[in-house]
This record gives sequence, structure tokens and C-alpha cells, in this order.
Amino acid sequence: MSQSTMFTKVSYSAPPQVWFGVSAVFHYLGPSFAVLLFPAVGVPGVAWMRIASAAAIFAPWTKPWRTVREAAPRTRLLLVGLGACLAVMNTSFYLALDRLPMSLVAAMEFVGTIGVALYGLRSTRNFAALATAVFGVFLLIDVKWSSDPLGLFWAFLNGALFVGYIVLGHKISEGGASGGIERLGAAMAIAFLFIIPIGFVQAVKAFGAAELVLAGVAVGACSSVIPYVCDQLAMSRLPRASFAVMLALLPATATLIGIIVLAQIPSARDVIGVLLVMFGVAIHKRAGPEAPISEVESPLT
Repeated sequence: MSQSTMFTKVSYSAPPQVWFGVSAVFHYLGPSFAVLLFPAVGVPGVAWMRIASAAAIFAPWTKPWRTVREAAPRTRLLLVGLGACLAVMNTSFYLALDRLPMSLVAAMEFVGTIGVALYGLRSTRNFAALATAVFGVFLLIDVKWSSDPLGLFWAFLNGALFVGYIVLGHKISEGGASGGIERLGAAMAIAFLFIIPIGFVQAVKAFGAAELVLAGVAVGACSSVIPYVCDQLAMSRLPRASFAVMLALLPATATLIGIIVLAQIPSARDVIGVLLVMFGVAIHKRAGPEAPISEVESPLT
């Protein structure tokens, strides 16, 4: 099986909800590693290590130099936009986490995705599904306002750029998962160019300690390789609005990880929230039929 079609075929080996579920798990495992590195490396340094290690992991098998060279001008512009989005989004996410509770940052991140979902939902059933999921998230996340304006700025910027990631990430997936992942690798290499002046000085202090370097690589793999690849496997088969609705599962996933990994027993309110989110996603109906493999393998123009 050639690499040009391998991931497209892999994306059809399981339902897109499975790929999204894997992404959702690593969406929270990655930041848990990153937060532990903040005191030793600094927030911009951790962001640099995350993107640098992800770009290094992607490079050998996605060949970003070839993707950029062979891309049409419009696609190159798309790759630059996604690369800049990834660099600034990841940095602002960590800067927000350094100043604000995770619940508030997550809430602001999810609010932006509601707009994406609403834009593509055109049925009463889907609006009801979204409303149910949003109410479940409201129960799960104890949203408290903050008096830290700088922290709120970073959280707002992260939320806005997360919407950009959904839109641009879904765009690069239009030619199928294989092409989407190749373009993702190119975008990550471009993100590395953007992040070099932001966190390199802070990241240098980690180079003398092997355990810090390994931890940085783990952050990159868990935060920017595994989840983003799984996002492409899911995005290539789901309408953008459907993917946005499924993002409501992230708080529920965080609760389940808390139970399994941290032995944090949820309250009755948390359990109701999880059930509502899962029910909302379950009753959601996609906007259109799934395209066959022969259609999704066409190149992006």
C-alpha cells in the first residue's frame, strides 16, 4: 500500500468517532505533561519543544519540503495560515493555562466551536443535539470569571485560533486523510519556523537534561502528533459542523481520564453532564452522505 493512500484507507478501517475518541484522550494527556514542564522550561519553551518535536516526528514520513514544493499557490497559502495558527494557538493555550484554571480555558475554547457547529447545522434534530451537548458541558465545567485580563486575553486568543484550526484543518483534509496528513506535516514544519523566535531561548535550558528533552518529545507526540493525525482521520470523513459538535465530548473525556488516571470521583452533576454530552452527540445526524474512498483521494487544488 503506497503512503499516498495508506492513511485514507486507514481512516475507513474504523468509524470516524473512534479516531475522534483517540484524539480526545490525548487532547488532555498532552497538556498534563506540558504543565509539569512549565517550572523547568518556561511556558514559551514548552510550546517550542512541543512544536519542534512534532515537526521532527512528522518530517521523515510526510516530507514537508516536497509537499510545499509541489503545492499550488493557494495550497501554500493555506499551509502557511495553518502553520501560523498552530504556532500561536499552542503558545497562547499554554500561556492561558499558566494563569487561569483549566475549566475556564476549556470553556472559552469550546464556545468558539459552537459557532462552527451552528454554521453547518440545518435541522431541528441537530440544533437539539447541539443544545443538549452544550448544556452538558455547562454542567461539567464550573465556569468562573477571572480578574486576570492578560490570562483572559490568551484564553480568548486560543479559543479564536482553535476555530481557525478546525476550519483550516478540515480544509486540508478535503483530499482524503493521506493528503491531509502530508499537508499537516508541512504546516507543522511552517509552525516550527514561526515558533523559533518565541521560545527557543527558554527551551535551550532543557537541552542539558535528557529527561527534560524526552518529556518535551512526549509533549509533542501526545499533543501535536497523535491527536492531530487522528483529527485528520476523522475530519476527512465528517462534515465540519459534525466534527465541531463532537468537540463537546472533550469535557466528558477529561472527566473519564480524571476517574481512571487521577482517581477523581465525579459528582452527580458531573455524571449528568457526561450523559447529556454523550446523548447530544449520539442523536446528532450528519448533514450529508459519506464520500467513498475514490472521491476523497482527489488532490487538493
